[in-house]
Order: sequence, then structure tokens, then C-alpha cells
Amino acid sequence: MQRVKENDSVTVIYDGAVQDGEIFESSEDTGPLQFTLGTQSVMPLFEEAVLGMAVGEKKSITISPTEAYGDRVEALVQDIDRSIFKGKDIQPGMTLSMDMEKDGKTHKVPATVLSITDDAVTVDFNHPLAGQFIVYTITLKEIQPAAQ
Repeated sequence: MQRVKENDSVTVIYDGAVQDGEIFESSEDTGPLQFTLGTQSVMPLFEEAVLGMAVGEKKSITISPTEAYGDRVEALVQDIDRSIFKGKDIQPGMTLSMDMEKDGKTHKVPATVLSITDDAVTVDFNHPLAGQFIVYTITLKEIQPAAQ
């Protein structure tokens, strides 16, 4: 039986869920995932899980926050003066693209609106899945061996 080896290309279907079972991503919505092992195009532990699998095999893995989307950092929750959002219709739960300075350069980063008062907007610059254990259920559909 053929098993996935380093540098093989594979096709998998998967569900990504947080530990309470809520699915945040599924190949049912996005279509099968194709990638080549060793290219760092998926999380290292996801790739490691696929290594050695056979077509039709199903596996579940749990990835810690540190190895997934990082730990939650409370300093990344900030109050911003409401006047910066003048004329914009913002609501709690929205994700905004905001400018942040780092190393002398301006970067666009996503921020989730947590709350709004007359004076301030509280935003969270953490990844929405930061601090969460992630559970991937992976089924291997196809292996394309690496060119020799």
C-alpha cells in the first residue's frame, strides 16, 4: 500500500474546528486541499500528520495555540479614539483593515471590533483563533509521488 512520503503531492479533505467542535473551515466549502510536502504551504503539524498516511485513511490531530495561531495577547486589545472612524458604519464583530507601524513601516492588519462607546472603539488585533486548540480531521484522497 502506497503511503505519503516527503516531497509527494497530496489531495486531502478536512475539517478544522476549535476544541468545542465548532467548525471554522472545511474543504466541504473550499474544495479539496492540494499541497506538496516540504513546501511549508500548510501548518507543520498538519503536514506531519499527512506524512505516512494511505489513500482513504482518516486522522484527527489537535494543535496547541502556540503551534497554530499563537497565544492570545491581551496587549493586542486596544481602545482607539472613536473620531478615527468618523463616517464609517462599524459594528461589534466586524473585522477592519487597520494601519499599524512596525519597524518604521506601515502594515495593514486585521482587527476585530469588540465594542463601541461614544468615545472609543475597542479592537482586538489577535488572530480570531489565537489561544484556541485546533482540531483537524483529515482524510487522504490522493497521492502523487515526487518526481524521481
